[in-house]
Amino acid sequence: MTAASPPLSPSRNRATMVAVAAMLVTVTSWGSAFPAIRLALDSMDPLPLAAARFAMAGLMALAYLAWTRPALPRGLDLVRAGLCGGIGISLYNLLLNTGQQTVAAGAASFIVNIAPVLTVIMATLFLKERFRAWAWAGMVLSMAGVGLIASGQPGGMRLGAGTSLLVAAAMATACYFVLQRPLVGRYGPLTCSALTLLTGGLWLLPWLPQGIAQAAAAPAPVQWALVFLAVFPAVIGYAAWMLVLGHFGAARASNFLYLVPVVASTVAIPLTGEVPVWTTLAGGALALAGVALVNIRGR
Repeated sequence: MTAASPPLSPSRNRATMVAVAAMLVTVTSWGSAFPAIRLALDSMDPLPLAAARFAMAGLMALAYLAWTRPALPRGLDLVRAGLCGGIGISLYNLLLNTGQQTVAAGAASFIVNIAPVLTVIMATLFLKERFRAWAWAGMVLSMAGVGLIASGQPGGMRLGAGTSLLVAAAMATACYFVLQRPLVGRYGPLTCSALTLLTGGLWLLPWLPQGIAQAAAAPAPVQWALVFLAVFPAVIGYAAWMLVLGHFGAARASNFLYLVPVVASTVAIPLTGEVPVWTTLAGGALALAGVALVNIRGR
Protein backbone atom coordinates (compact mmCIF):
# COMPACT_ATOMS: atom_id res chain seq x y z
CA MET A 1 0.00 0.00 0.00
CA THR A 2 1.16 3.50 -0.73
CA ALA A 3 1.18 6.10 1.99
CA ALA A 4 -1.43 8.81 1.79
CA SER A 5 -0.22 12.24 0.76
CA PRO A 6 0.29 14.52 3.75
CA PRO A 7 -2.34 17.24 4.10
CA LEU A 8 -1.43 20.73 3.05
CA SER A 9 -0.30 23.02 5.87
CA PRO A 10 -2.65 25.81 6.97
CA SER A 11 -0.25 28.41 5.57
CA ARG A 12 -0.18 26.60 2.22
CA ASN A 13 -3.97 26.37 2.17
CA ARG A 14 -4.19 30.07 2.95
CA ALA A 15 -1.74 30.95 0.18
CA THR A 16 -3.73 28.87 -2.30
CA MET A 17 -6.99 30.54 -1.29
CA VAL A 18 -5.40 33.98 -1.72
CA ALA A 19 -4.04 32.97 -5.15
CA VAL A 20 -7.45 31.66 -6.27
CA ALA A 21 -9.12 34.88 -5.08
CA ALA A 22 -6.49 36.88 -6.97
CA MET A 23 -7.14 34.80 -10.08
CA LEU A 24 -10.87 35.55 -9.88
CA VAL A 25 -10.14 39.26 -9.47
CA THR A 26 -7.80 39.22 -12.48
CA VAL A 27 -10.11 37.33 -14.80
CA THR A 28 -13.18 39.35 -13.77
CA SER A 29 -11.48 42.74 -14.06
CA TRP A 30 -9.69 42.01 -17.33
CA GLY A 31 -12.76 40.43 -18.88
CA SER A 32 -14.98 43.32 -17.80
CA ALA A 33 -12.55 45.84 -19.33
CA PHE A 34 -13.68 45.08 -22.89
CA PRO A 35 -17.38 45.98 -22.43
CA ALA A 36 -16.38 48.92 -20.19
CA ILE A 37 -14.19 50.30 -23.00
CA ARG A 38 -17.05 49.81 -25.47
CA LEU A 39 -19.35 51.77 -23.14
CA ALA A 40 -16.81 54.58 -22.62
CA LEU A 41 -16.25 54.93 -26.38
CA ASP A 42 -19.84 56.15 -26.72
CA SER A 43 -18.72 59.53 -25.33
CA MET A 44 -14.92 59.55 -25.61
CA ASP A 45 -12.39 59.20 -28.42
CA PRO A 46 -9.83 56.34 -28.30
CA LEU A 47 -6.68 58.29 -27.34
CA PRO A 48 -8.31 60.73 -24.87
CA LEU A 49 -9.98 57.73 -23.21
CA ALA A 50 -6.61 55.96 -22.85
CA ALA A 51 -4.94 59.16 -21.61
CA ALA A 52 -7.54 59.80 -18.89
CA ARG A 53 -7.53 56.15 -17.82
CA PHE A 54 -3.76 55.82 -17.49
CA ALA A 55 -3.29 59.24 -15.92
CA MET A 56 -5.23 57.86 -12.95
CA ALA A 57 -3.49 54.48 -13.10
CA GLY A 58 -0.08 56.16 -13.49
CA LEU A 59 -0.64 58.29 -10.37
CA MET A 60 -1.47 55.16 -8.36
CA ALA A 61 1.64 53.43 -9.77
CA LEU A 62 3.75 56.47 -8.82
CA ALA A 63 2.37 56.33 -5.27
CA TYR A 64 3.31 52.64 -5.07
CA LEU A 65 6.87 53.33 -6.26
CA ALA A 66 7.25 56.24 -3.83
CA TRP A 67 6.03 54.03 -0.98
CA THR A 68 8.16 50.94 -1.73
CA ARG A 69 11.24 52.79 -3.10
CA PRO A 70 12.49 49.85 -5.22
CA ALA A 71 15.69 49.86 -7.28
CA LEU A 72 14.83 51.55 -10.58
CA PRO A 73 16.21 50.92 -14.07
CA ARG A 74 19.04 53.04 -15.43
CA GLY A 75 20.70 53.45 -18.79
CA LEU A 76 19.46 51.04 -21.43
CA ASP A 77 17.13 49.38 -18.92
CA LEU A 78 15.39 52.74 -18.46
CA VAL A 79 14.98 53.04 -22.23
CA ARG A 80 13.55 49.52 -22.31
CA ALA A 81 11.12 50.36 -19.49
CA GLY A 82 9.99 53.44 -21.41
CA LEU A 83 9.39 51.34 -24.51
CA CYS A 84 7.35 48.89 -22.43
CA GLY A 85 4.99 51.73 -21.49
CA GLY A 86 4.95 53.13 -25.01
CA ILE A 87 4.13 49.79 -26.65
CA GLY A 88 2.34 47.88 -23.87
CA ILE A 89 0.11 50.77 -22.79
CA SER A 90 -0.13 53.67 -25.26
CA LEU A 91 0.14 51.81 -28.58
CA TYR A 92 -1.87 48.83 -27.32
CA ASN A 93 -4.71 51.03 -26.07
CA LEU A 94 -4.72 53.16 -29.22
CA LEU A 95 -5.22 50.00 -31.29
CA LEU A 96 -7.60 48.35 -28.81
CA ASN A 97 -9.84 51.38 -28.30
CA THR A 98 -9.96 52.22 -32.01
CA GLY A 99 -10.66 48.60 -32.92
CA GLN A 100 -13.47 48.35 -30.38
CA GLN A 101 -15.31 51.22 -32.03
CA THR A 102 -16.56 48.70 -34.61
CA VAL A 103 -15.89 45.28 -33.05
CA ALA A 104 -18.07 43.81 -30.31
CA ALA A 105 -16.53 43.45 -26.84
CA GLY A 106 -16.70 39.65 -26.81
CA ALA A 107 -15.12 39.34 -30.24
CA ALA A 108 -12.39 41.81 -29.26
CA SER A 109 -11.51 39.82 -26.14
CA PHE A 110 -11.11 36.60 -28.14
CA ILE A 111 -8.85 38.31 -30.69
CA VAL A 112 -6.61 40.06 -28.16
CA ASN A 113 -6.24 36.79 -26.23
CA ILE A 114 -4.08 35.32 -29.02
CA ALA A 115 -1.18 37.42 -27.68
CA PRO A 116 0.58 34.31 -26.21
CA VAL A 117 0.70 32.79 -29.69
CA LEU A 118 2.28 35.93 -31.12
CA THR A 119 4.69 36.01 -28.16
CA VAL A 120 6.02 32.65 -29.37
CA ILE A 121 6.88 34.22 -32.72
CA MET A 122 8.54 37.23 -31.09
CA ALA A 123 10.52 35.08 -28.66
CA THR A 124 11.71 32.87 -31.50
CA LEU A 125 12.84 35.85 -33.58
CA PHE A 126 14.37 38.06 -30.90
CA LEU A 127 15.15 35.88 -27.85
CA LYS A 128 16.30 32.85 -29.86
CA GLU A 129 13.92 30.58 -27.94
CA ARG A 130 13.04 27.27 -29.52
CA PHE A 131 9.55 25.84 -29.73
CA ARG A 132 8.04 22.62 -31.01
CA ALA A 133 6.07 22.22 -34.21
CA TRP A 134 2.95 22.14 -32.02
CA ALA A 135 3.49 25.87 -31.33
CA TRP A 136 3.27 26.68 -35.02
CA ALA A 137 0.20 24.45 -35.39
CA GLY A 138 -1.40 26.37 -32.53
CA MET A 139 -0.58 29.65 -34.25
CA VAL A 140 -2.32 28.52 -37.45
CA LEU A 141 -5.36 27.36 -35.46
CA SER A 142 -5.60 30.67 -33.58
CA MET A 143 -5.31 32.75 -36.72
CA ALA A 144 -8.02 30.63 -38.37
CA GLY A 145 -10.23 31.44 -35.38
CA VAL A 146 -9.48 35.14 -35.74
CA GLY A 147 -10.39 34.96 -39.41
CA LEU A 148 -13.73 33.38 -38.55
CA ILE A 149 -14.43 36.05 -35.93
CA ALA A 150 -13.50 38.74 -38.46
CA SER A 151 -16.00 37.38 -40.96
CA GLY A 152 -18.81 38.41 -38.61
CA GLN A 153 -17.45 41.92 -37.87
CA PRO A 154 -17.62 45.11 -39.99
CA GLY A 155 -14.73 45.26 -42.47
CA GLY A 156 -13.55 41.70 -41.83
CA MET A 157 -9.75 41.45 -41.85
CA ARG A 158 -9.32 44.37 -44.25
CA LEU A 159 -6.30 46.50 -43.34
CA GLY A 160 -7.46 49.29 -41.06
CA ALA A 161 -10.70 47.55 -40.08
CA GLY A 162 -11.43 46.99 -36.40
CA THR A 163 -10.43 43.33 -36.43
CA SER A 164 -7.03 44.03 -38.01
CA LEU A 165 -6.38 46.74 -35.40
CA LEU A 166 -7.14 44.27 -32.61
CA VAL A 167 -4.70 41.75 -34.09
CA ALA A 168 -2.14 44.57 -34.10
CA ALA A 169 -3.03 45.23 -30.44
CA ALA A 170 -2.33 41.58 -29.61
CA MET A 171 0.99 41.94 -31.44
CA ALA A 172 1.82 45.03 -29.35
CA THR A 173 1.14 43.00 -26.21
CA ALA A 174 3.45 40.26 -27.45
CA CYS A 175 6.21 42.81 -28.12
CA TYR A 176 5.67 44.21 -24.62
CA PHE A 177 6.00 40.74 -23.05
CA VAL A 178 9.28 40.12 -24.86
CA LEU A 179 10.65 43.58 -24.00
CA GLN A 180 9.70 43.29 -20.33
CA ARG A 181 11.01 39.76 -19.75
CA PRO A 182 14.64 40.75 -18.94
CA LEU A 183 13.47 43.60 -16.68
CA VAL A 184 11.26 41.35 -14.53
CA GLY A 185 14.25 39.22 -13.52
CA ARG A 186 16.27 42.30 -12.51
CA TYR A 187 13.68 44.53 -10.85
CA GLY A 188 10.72 42.31 -9.97
CA PRO A 189 7.25 41.97 -11.51
CA LEU A 190 5.39 44.55 -9.38
CA THR A 191 8.00 47.24 -9.98
CA CYS A 192 7.98 46.52 -13.71
CA SER A 193 4.17 46.67 -13.84
CA ALA A 194 4.14 49.98 -11.97
CA LEU A 195 6.79 51.43 -14.30
CA THR A 196 4.80 50.28 -17.34
CA LEU A 197 1.64 52.00 -16.07
CA LEU A 198 3.56 55.17 -15.19
CA THR A 199 5.50 55.46 -18.46
CA GLY A 200 2.41 54.52 -20.44
CA GLY A 201 0.56 57.42 -18.85
CA LEU A 202 3.45 59.75 -19.68
CA TRP A 203 3.37 58.73 -23.37
CA LEU A 204 -0.33 59.63 -23.44
CA LEU A 205 0.00 63.06 -21.76
CA PRO A 206 -0.57 65.07 -25.00
CA TRP A 207 -4.14 63.72 -25.14
CA LEU A 208 -4.88 64.16 -21.41
CA PRO A 209 -6.49 67.66 -21.62
CA GLN A 210 -8.88 66.38 -24.27
CA GLY A 211 -9.53 63.27 -22.16
CA ILE A 212 -10.36 65.35 -19.08
CA ALA A 213 -12.72 67.56 -21.10
CA GLN A 214 -14.52 64.61 -22.69
CA ALA A 215 -14.79 62.77 -19.36
CA ALA A 216 -16.23 65.87 -17.64
CA ALA A 217 -18.89 66.20 -20.35
CA ALA A 218 -19.71 62.48 -20.44
CA PRO A 219 -22.74 60.96 -18.68
CA ALA A 220 -22.28 59.30 -15.31
CA PRO A 221 -22.12 55.68 -16.64
CA VAL A 222 -19.16 56.63 -18.86
CA GLN A 223 -17.39 58.37 -15.97
CA TRP A 224 -17.83 55.31 -13.77
CA ALA A 225 -16.59 53.09 -16.58
CA LEU A 226 -13.47 55.27 -16.86
CA VAL A 227 -12.76 55.04 -13.12
CA PHE A 228 -13.33 51.28 -13.23
CA LEU A 229 -10.89 50.91 -16.14
CA ALA A 230 -8.20 52.86 -14.29
CA VAL A 231 -8.54 51.12 -10.94
CA PHE A 232 -9.50 47.51 -11.58
CA PRO A 233 -8.09 46.19 -14.90
CA ALA A 234 -5.04 48.50 -14.85
CA VAL A 235 -3.90 48.60 -11.20
CA ILE A 236 -5.68 45.92 -9.17
CA GLY A 237 -5.84 43.46 -12.08
CA TYR A 238 -2.10 43.61 -12.74
CA ALA A 239 -1.24 43.37 -9.02
CA ALA A 240 -3.55 40.38 -8.60
CA TRP A 241 -2.04 38.74 -11.69
CA MET A 242 1.42 38.96 -10.14
CA LEU A 243 0.13 37.03 -7.09
CA VAL A 244 -1.31 34.40 -9.41
CA LEU A 245 1.99 34.09 -11.30
CA GLY A 246 3.95 33.80 -8.06
CA HIS A 247 1.77 30.98 -6.69
CA PHE A 248 0.87 28.91 -9.74
CA GLY A 249 3.77 29.68 -12.08
CA ALA A 250 3.50 31.08 -15.60
CA ALA A 251 2.46 27.83 -17.31
CA ARG A 252 -0.47 27.04 -14.99
CA ALA A 253 -1.47 30.67 -14.54
CA SER A 254 -1.79 31.28 -18.28
CA ASN A 255 -4.55 28.67 -18.45
CA PHE A 256 -6.80 30.91 -16.34
CA LEU A 257 -6.68 33.60 -19.03
CA TYR A 258 -8.93 31.43 -21.22
CA LEU A 259 -11.76 32.63 -18.95
CA VAL A 260 -11.24 36.31 -19.87
CA PRO A 261 -13.21 36.18 -23.18
CA VAL A 262 -15.98 34.23 -21.42
CA VAL A 263 -16.31 36.98 -18.82
CA ALA A 264 -16.12 39.71 -21.49
CA SER A 265 -18.85 38.11 -23.62
CA THR A 266 -21.09 37.56 -20.58
CA VAL A 267 -20.70 41.04 -19.08
CA ALA A 268 -21.23 42.69 -22.48
CA ILE A 269 -24.78 41.35 -22.74
CA PRO A 270 -26.29 43.48 -19.90
CA LEU A 271 -23.75 46.34 -20.15
CA THR A 272 -23.75 47.05 -23.89
CA GLY A 273 -26.52 44.79 -25.21
CA GLU A 274 -24.09 42.85 -27.44
CA VAL A 275 -24.97 39.18 -27.87
CA PRO A 276 -22.14 37.09 -29.41
CA VAL A 277 -22.91 35.77 -32.90
CA TRP A 278 -22.01 32.21 -33.90
CA THR A 279 -18.88 33.30 -35.78
CA THR A 280 -17.55 34.90 -32.58
CA LEU A 281 -18.23 31.80 -30.49
CA ALA A 282 -16.86 29.31 -33.04
CA GLY A 283 -13.88 31.48 -33.96
CA GLY A 284 -13.18 32.18 -30.29
CA ALA A 285 -13.14 28.45 -29.55
CA LEU A 286 -10.60 27.92 -32.35
CA ALA A 287 -8.47 30.86 -31.18
CA LEU A 288 -8.37 29.64 -27.58
CA ALA A 289 -7.68 26.07 -28.70
CA GLY A 290 -4.65 27.37 -30.57
CA VAL A 291 -3.43 29.25 -27.49
CA ALA A 292 -3.93 26.10 -25.38
CA LEU A 293 -1.95 24.06 -27.89
CA VAL A 294 0.94 26.51 -27.66
CA ASN A 295 0.92 26.55 -23.85
CA ILE A 296 0.50 22.79 -23.34
CA ARG A 297 2.37 21.17 -26.21
CA GLY A 298 4.38 23.91 -27.89
CA ARG A 299 7.05 24.76 -25.31
